[in-house]
Amino acid sequence: MATTDADLVEALRPVEDPELHRSIVDLGMLRRAEMRPDGTADILVALTVAGCPLRNEIQQRVTGAVRHLDGVRDVTLEFTVMTDDERAALREVLHGSPSATAGHQHAHGHAEGREIPFSQPGSRTRPLLISSGKGGVGKSSVTTNLAVALARQGYSVGIVDADIYGFSIPRMLGTDRKPTIIDEMIVPPEQWGVRCISIGYFVPEGEAVIWRGPMLHKALEQFLTDVYWDEPDFVLIDMPPGTGDIALSLSQYLPRGEVYVVTTPQPAAQKVARLSAAMADKVNLPVRGVIENMSWFTGDDGKRYELFGAGGGQELADDLDVPLLGQLPLIPALREGGDDGRPITAVDHESEAAKAFMAIAERIAVDMRPKKVFSPELRLID
Repeated sequence: MATTDADLVEALRPVEDPELHRSIVDLGMLRRAEMRPDGTADILVALTVAGCPLRNEIQQRVTGAVRHLDGVRDVTLEFTVMTDDERAALREVLHGSPSATAGHQHAHGHAEGREIPFSQPGSRTRPLLISSGKGGVGKSSVTTNLAVALARQGYSVGIVDADIYGFSIPRMLGTDRKPTIIDEMIVPPEQWGVRCISIGYFVPEGEAVIWRGPMLHKALEQFLTDVYWDEPDFVLIDMPPGTGDIALSLSQYLPRGEVYVVTTPQPAAQKVARLSAAMADKVNLPVRGVIENMSWFTGDDGKRYELFGAGGGQELADDLDVPLLGQLPLIPALREGGDDGRPITAVDHESEAAKAFMAIAERIAVDMRPKKVFSPELRLID
């Protein structure tokens, strides 16, 4: 039976825009799908923005979906670009109107002008705040590899790089393109199954971020409200070291956030890490677990050397009455992966470090799943 125009449309319905993860048919991107008498499938697709970085990916998905249909001998695919009005309508469908919550200013779980989707009751998203009391303990490396581990286990994952002054997640994750802007809605780039937003995408390479508190606050608001996250299972927040303005703002914006403290085994590091836990306690955010990094180095002789001492992670976990979720080895490949944008958990599944990250991710996703159920339909009645 010969393929009809309707058959073309149905064959293209499963094809998703690579950035928005929605059907190009449902998004209104498919503008023409017609079968010519000579067996050519004539297709017109409207890209969201001119110069779409994933145009080639869309082309491959579209042609692959229809090429093997009965009677299709060739595929002619043309592209156009959405108008400003069409982008505005698309943004409102996906992300809501920016003025819809304009009455909320710095409220609990709100930022200026828009609700934070994954802070609201009923959201399935778990915000994981990856924290440390000091720099140099590998917090960003842990954040990156933990996010990749969760993605490998089938979860949808995003990272907010909240370390504005010391941003490093884009490099560690290996995202080589900037976010796409659709009518002021920011679509974050994705790599290794993880979406990411960072000030690093907006600052020229080598330029320092020299901002006072209000500008940091505004940047964080945009990361949480203007970015199209599409309700992922997890959003990991790579926190700046210490207990400053960003940590305080995040506690206000993400009242359902879960804090996970990264430390190294040495007593000095875990004593400072305890400060970030104390901060979380003061702002009523639960500390759910401790992750010990750089726990040991395995030499060529097969012997483990505890270069930074031992027991600091367990001692901190005991003091906080939370579990020690895992210990991560100190290996060159883990550092190299961060420098090269090839996280060890993504590229070397059998490595000791990757297996440790996968085990930690599983504990957080399954064993640490919150028992409290949030639902917008539930109300207390006097």
